[in-house]
Amino acid sequence: MTDPLVIFTPSGKRGRFPAGTPVLTAARQLGVDLDSVCGGRGICSRCQVRPAYGNFPKHGVTVDEGALSPWNAVEERYREKRGLAEGRRLGCQAAIRADVVIDVPPESQVHRQVVRKRAEARDIVLDPCTRLYFVEVQPPDMQNPSGDLERLERALAEQWGLAHVVGDLRTMQMLQPALRAGAWKVTCAVYHGRGLGDARIMQVWPGFYDGGIYGVAVDVGSTTVAGHLCDLQSGEVIASDGLMNPQIRFGEDLMSRVSYAMMNPGGAEEMTRAVRDAINALVQQLAVQAMIDPELIFEAVFVGNPIMHHLLLGIDPTELGQAPFALSTATSLTLWANEIDLVLHPDARIYVLPCIAGHVGADAAAVALSEAPNRSGDLVLIVDVGTNAEILLGNSDRVLACSSPTGPAFEGAQISCGQRAAPGAIERVRIDPQTGQPRFRVIGCDLWSDDPGFAAATASTGVTGICGSGIIEAVAEMRMVGLLDASGLIGSADRAGSDRLLAEGRTHAWLLHDGADRGGPRIVVTQNDVRAIQLAKSALYAGARLLMDRFGVDDVDRIVLAGAFGAHISPLHAMVLGMIPDCDLDKVQSAGNAAGTGARIALLNGAARREIEAVVTRIEKVETAVEPRFQEHFVAASQLPHATAPYARLRARVALPEVRFGGSTSGERGGRRRRAAR
Repeated sequence: MTDPLVIFTPSGKRGRFPAGTPVLTAARQLGVDLDSVCGGRGICSRCQVRPAYGNFPKHGVTVDEGALSPWNAVEERYREKRGLAEGRRLGCQAAIRADVVIDVPPESQVHRQVVRKRAEARDIVLDPCTRLYFVEVQPPDMQNPSGDLERLERALAEQWGLAHVVGDLRTMQMLQPALRAGAWKVTCAVYHGRGLGDARIMQVWPGFYDGGIYGVAVDVGSTTVAGHLCDLQSGEVIASDGLMNPQIRFGEDLMSRVSYAMMNPGGAEEMTRAVRDAINALVQQLAVQAMIDPELIFEAVFVGNPIMHHLLLGIDPTELGQAPFALSTATSLTLWANEIDLVLHPDARIYVLPCIAGHVGADAAAVALSEAPNRSGDLVLIVDVGTNAEILLGNSDRVLACSSPTGPAFEGAQISCGQRAAPGAIERVRIDPQTGQPRFRVIGCDLWSDDPGFAAATASTGVTGICGSGIIEAVAEMRMVGLLDASGLIGSADRAGSDRLLAEGRTHAWLLHDGADRGGPRIVVTQNDVRAIQLAKSALYAGARLLMDRFGVDDVDRIVLAGAFGAHISPLHAMVLGMIPDCDLDKVQSAGNAAGTGARIALLNGAARREIEAVVTRIEKVETAVEPRFQEHFVAASQLPHATAPYARLRARVALPEVRFGGSTSGERGGRRRRAAR
């Protein structure tokens, strides 16, 4: 009988273990980042996990309710004394009985992910939809009787020109005490909608209120959910934070989540609950950071790809998994916060940016708002790099858009030693072209691995794995010094001339770091790692090339790398791999989290909402899934950097070695190759 299969998310690590093995033991043996202070004695509760049940086609398993041992007395005691969230188990107490998918939440990880979707500095015209107004209200008069609400509305009209403001039951409940406590002077928070009669009194304070009112801009990504808490009066970002999207346990890529919804009754609702709970947790984190009451958050703006958009709104995404990829709606939405179970101000309003089409969502619209290709005088290619890449190409005459399924490799998933961006993860790699020796930097330390003091500076985190930007630089560096040929094949030690090349069956791997002497892992780049990067980068390039074909051009004037991951990509290394078309390197720039910036613009400027709603109607959508040339471009792009594109600008900067490791060795001399000019 085959032992049960255990799959951990978000790491993707898996293995088979005898029935009865504790989840914590399996995690330790697989090198999964699961915390424990008490050594598995059920005291510390650091090893909390969340099992996922249902059908997981991507993993090839169906998980039944009995996949783990029953709830036991230790877990019950912990639940009663300290509370254990619904669906959580203690990894030291839950034993494996059958195939199971287990999510390790961020708070249970020793090395928590660094969510790098920071707020970019940007000049934004401040014109928020929610504003404060101080008014003096006429006291009640026996000779001219009227209600307090009517007199407040009249005061707002006379003193501020707000002729169509209305209150509701909540306004009436708070109004009389506020008016009398403030001696008939009050401050009102008023939300301005887009039409007459759509201005609403949201809050009333006695006297002059000199506190803050706030809004939150949230980018709901496939991998991470990032939020920026903003002061609606000053426009200042007062807190930024992010967390892993818990939907990862249902599938790392978007189509896996659609499959989960299709194959598991109630699966879509389960994913909706997960992401809404995560957003509420994120809002609480932001409020704690800023030391404010969450009830002072009057507005929220959301962006996300179409599947994240639908799941956030509680809409089944099944139709997006099959042609013609029909959206439930492509228009913008204005909702009450409680309609999607968000815990903000009781009357808080939610604005969701419009989607562009099928698989180009509100996040791409936010990028268009932030980077404004429709106002560009030159031809700009904007690439929002992530698990699902959104690509825009255009200028003031015309804008095209598409999405491309790059998969999770750029996030460090599907990589043998890969991990999410967290302290200890290798994020930068360089290989000396003469000696072939590598050096690297890890997240959380500014020193390179060959700098004095590196070992001491990384003693607390160690060197734990390699994240997305690190694997891109490692593979590109291997190509630049001739350890890797244009087809992506890693050479052997004798043919490529490096003792760091290790035989692994019929292929080879390159040793980046051997941490065995310090109790750490060996970090290698395998042939499968290179193939995963090739697949991801080929999809990215093919999408960009399709837009260029439709536009009728072979070159672009400049390239913008957007997204949390795009902000950390080296343009040189990205071009060596052929992730992006050939371009002058000084014309390749990072926009950081452009989707988050677009969400902030929409939060702080009501006119920007109307602007992007008009812009998206003029963006032309190219559907990569049905374009016949996509596969042709994809295959040609699998070479490093490309099978046919000359990449003349790149080659003027870097001389890529002419090596070939497949087939006969004739014409080659082991270890002799033209080194890359650096």
